Amino acid sequence: MTYHLGWTRTIMVRSALKSVAGFIALSLSSSLFAAPTTEGPIPGAPPGDPKSAVLEQTYPFFATQGELRRRGYVEEEFYLYGEADAYSSTGELLDQAVPYRTRIVVRRPKSERRFNGTVIMEWQNVTAGYDLDALWHGEQLTREGFAWVGVSAQRVGVDFLREWSPTRYGELDVTGAGQYMTDQLSYDIFAQAAQAVREGEGPMGNLQVDKVIAAGGSQSAGRMTIYYDYILPQIADPVFDGYNFVVGSGPSRVGTEPVFHILAETDVRSAEGRRPDSDVYRRWEVAGAAHSGYQGQAYRAPLSERDLPDGAPQYDCLREPFSRVPLHHVVVAGHVHLARWIDGKAPPRAPYLRFDGASKVRNELGLAQGGIQLPQMRVPTAVNTGDNAGQTFCFLFGSHQPLEEAQLRSMYRSHNRYVTLVSAAVALNVSRGYLLPGDGLVEVIDAARSDVAKPPRRVSRR
Repeated sequence: MTYHLGWTRTIMVRSALKSVAGFIALSLSSSLFAAPTTEGPIPGAPPGDPKSAVLEQTYPFFATQGELRRRGYVEEEFYLYGEADAYSSTGELLDQAVPYRTRIVVRRPKSERRFNGTVIMEWQNVTAGYDLDALWHGEQLTREGFAWVGVSAQRVGVDFLREWSPTRYGELDVTGAGQYMTDQLSYDIFAQAAQAVREGEGPMGNLQVDKVIAAGGSQSAGRMTIYYDYILPQIADPVFDGYNFVVGSGPSRVGTEPVFHILAETDVRSAEGRRPDSDVYRRWEVAGAAHSGYQGQAYRAPLSERDLPDGAPQYDCLREPFSRVPLHHVVVAGHVHLARWIDGKAPPRAPYLRFDGASKVRNELGLAQGGIQLPQMRVPTAVNTGDNAGQTFCFLFGSHQPLEEAQLRSMYRSHNRYVTLVSAAVALNVSRGYLLPGDGLVEVIDAARSDVAKPPRRVSRR
């Protein structure tokens, strides 16, 4: 089924635009004239079905493993196409009405009752050479009732999709048939995806969308920074209500829409150049967290084995990789605060990581001080840091070194005391707004089920 969304581009408007002086054209938003179209849900065989191999994998790349159904959610994929404007990385309007065709992935509640009214729209990350839903945090997003939409806006990701499944993705193109090879169309494509989900039909089924939050991690945060700083000021009718820039650059321009900027310890390399909090900006720094930590790697490993030609990537890092500090808990808390901020309730501020000159301040265990201190840092069972080294992406993974059992018993004296301290750390973070109550409850349950600070088991002798 095909849905025609938004305003229609008419010959009269286009003719009038051509007669207007160039500086006026630069000040007008393509979103006033360009109407994206969605087509779908795209049919195909589900992952694991023998037909999927025969039909060249006609399911969404990196489709989830089925956990959505039991949470009352559905995953669907749509083609998104229309005409987009091309912009340089400094916001110069290069061309108008360039045809494109891409895809969006929608993970949403089936029922209106489960929906909180807010769509998290992620600019899919392509650093690894393919689309990565880096900010899909299924347990948290579904529990809070968000819908999530992933947008394939960049050439690298789309080229991979075309090769991965010519049957499903062979007609996708975000280059204007080769005219714009460095993602000049990506900014307007991302904005048009937001237009599409606002219509209350098509991609969102029967859900009525109240807010759309733009979210991007790492490289995608950088693309969103360009959009926010240079392109958004030219747009007369913005389509995003708020922005969450995660583990990457953030905007310098002071706009009117609220902005979160959430950074892992990895991403904070000095105490200089921090943009101060304001009526429209919050910067949170998470101690011990990695740019790319354990949760995302664990979630994507089986999907990588299923969908990547070489399976899940392996890394040889200087130290044990992947910090276990759950940055994603803070990211989704940021989404919740953004939705409230859009309605007028300002979010809490957070302390910065502490520096002594050019070096981060660390305690006797080597744990970073300052910033948001989640229970894994306040009541440690391992040394988690945002630092590492080694091949390829190791410097982004942070490190994880479990403490010895004897040391844990010395630190906490008993298992009950350990659980009590975790509970206190959870309560503190929940009260300050850095941790959602649902995640805090899981933290306490995990602590209670653990063997931390329990006396060593006696071996019976016969």
